[in-house]
Amino acid sequence: MFLTAVTFIIILSILVMIHELGHYTVARLFGVHVEEFGFGLPPRIWGKKIKGTIYSINWLPIGGFVKLAGEDQEDVDREKGKIKSESVRNTYFWAKSRGQRALILCAGVFMNFMLAVGITTYLLTRGVTEPTKTVHVESVTANSPAAFGGLKEQDVVKSIQYTDAGEVQTKNLETPDELIAIVKAHAGTTVTLSIVRNAEPITVSLIPRTNPPEGEGPLGVAVSNLEIRTYPLSKAPFMAVKINVVRMWTMLTSLGSVIGKLVTGDKLASGEISGPIGIAQVTGQAVKYGFDAVLEFTAILSLNLALLNILPFPALDGGRLAFVIADKFGKKARPAVERMIHQIGMLILMALILLVTVNDILRIVRG
Repeated sequence: MFLTAVTFIIILSILVMIHELGHYTVARLFGVHVEEFGFGLPPRIWGKKIKGTIYSINWLPIGGFVKLAGEDQEDVDREKGKIKSESVRNTYFWAKSRGQRALILCAGVFMNFMLAVGITTYLLTRGVTEPTKTVHVESVTANSPAAFGGLKEQDVVKSIQYTDAGEVQTKNLETPDELIAIVKAHAGTTVTLSIVRNAEPITVSLIPRTNPPEGEGPLGVAVSNLEIRTYPLSKAPFMAVKINVVRMWTMLTSLGSVIGKLVTGDKLASGEISGPIGIAQVTGQAVKYGFDAVLEFTAILSLNLALLNILPFPALDGGRLAFVIADKFGKKARPAVERMIHQIGMLILMALILLVTVNDILRIVRG
């Protein structure tokens, strides 16, 4: 439990700090004054001012934050009379162009995406399990048709020949399910497997059992089409981008499904949506599988954070970006109204987190 809690806090802190580092870096690039870069959430434990920016450590060790000068238009309007030069005014966030503000707002999302890509790249160079179109034998049960027929581990099953309605049929195999379905359908009759062993073609005839022992199957053999593939560093980053784009699209469609169910009142499946407690629970499961599993989970969480933040919802980066885009088309909201909308959005988000957390607790209690 302690290891899970520590791992969860470390992962969450890294994800949020990477996100905020994106905002910080691009803001500084465009000359926006960063008032504070904090590790953790206030109240503050320690802080040091370096070149006008306070770098702080705070009591709540979850994530971090970046406070930009003139983050709200009201700040700029209120300080206009006090600003002595145009150069000082240009250090304000809201004094920047719409394009620069948009890039600053999107920088956190970009960093989370790139973190996921970086982790996936590392895992690809170490080797990942991927589905192929090759069916191979993983294990053979003793005293089974497969054992009597001479099948061995790592044999590649290319095709199966069987009799159907008095005619001999041959099926080239690409997935284990194809082999399993044919064997079950023709239990008690002779089937012939064309296999490759050490680059040599071999033919094996077997009679699948009609009533096999529980857990063994008609042939008594475990088959798979999964193989470990290692990518060179020259190819891994490109594959990592592809993988994470596909994952993000899957997350987006899943989120759309959840929102649709919430709108229509349909019941959500257990675990279809989780809060901090649910995520911490999954973190514990990842810890059991080792460091690579924790890294994979971190990459997925980073993508989730990127996706959620880019949504056009008040208080999120996407919500603030929506106001910047609206401003471009002459739909600029009054600063006070925009601030109120973001505050309401934050309250809604906090309420949703609370509801999801309660649901996680009830799910755990109920088992």
